[in-house]
Amino acid sequence: MSRTDVVRAIEQSGVVAVIRLKDAGKLRNVVDALIEGGVTAMEVTMTVPGAVGLIEQLAKDLPAGFQLGAGTVLDPETARQVILAGATYLVSPVLSLPTIELAHRYDVAVMPGCFTPTEILTAWQAGADVVKVFPATTLGPGYIKDVKAPLPQVKLMPTGGVTLTNAGDWIRAGACAVGVGSNLVDAKALAANDFAQIAENARTVVESVAAARKV
Repeated sequence: MSRTDVVRAIEQSGVVAVIRLKDAGKLRNVVDALIEGGVTAMEVTMTVPGAVGLIEQLAKDLPAGFQLGAGTVLDPETARQVILAGATYLVSPVLSLPTIELAHRYDVAVMPGCFTPTEILTAWQAGADVVKVFPATTLGPGYIKDVKAPLPQVKLMPTGGVTLTNAGDWIRAGACAVGVGSNLVDAKALAANDFAQIAENARTVVESVAAARKV
């Protein structure tokens, strides 16, 4: 898939699961639970032990149409590693122009993290496929609406502060998708190996986004 196709698929799904695990051995079970709950895009962050190898393993047997990304990609060197491992898009908490350039050399979508309108516009003008608004925890959906007013062309994906039930609020405010981490892959459920709860969390957030788009 081209990077345009990948972005379109992520926009259609509206939910990107952000995976940060201390125990990498649980990753496959988490992925299966997310798929069961209707999530079709996720990013494995570079903070997960052995993340590059895990991405390579997952890329071999994920169902068709599932978008496997790499998160916390801070530099071109890491970007190249995860792209060769099979990541179809890159996400970062920061804006790195060389990383955008490297990703596009491989026709891979990239979503740099930005906080201010100036950063957001800089990223967009540099070719960012989606701009990750991070950390969105203290901003609220109103920030997305405010930024979209003068910059309607920019695709924004908030991460941080997105819960299972307020995901739709961000979509209604103008976000093209939402990134959901600990609220989706709940620490207590993970500790108890309660993957059914993670699947239920996934259903809740997917339904929240779908309901918002029907309004």
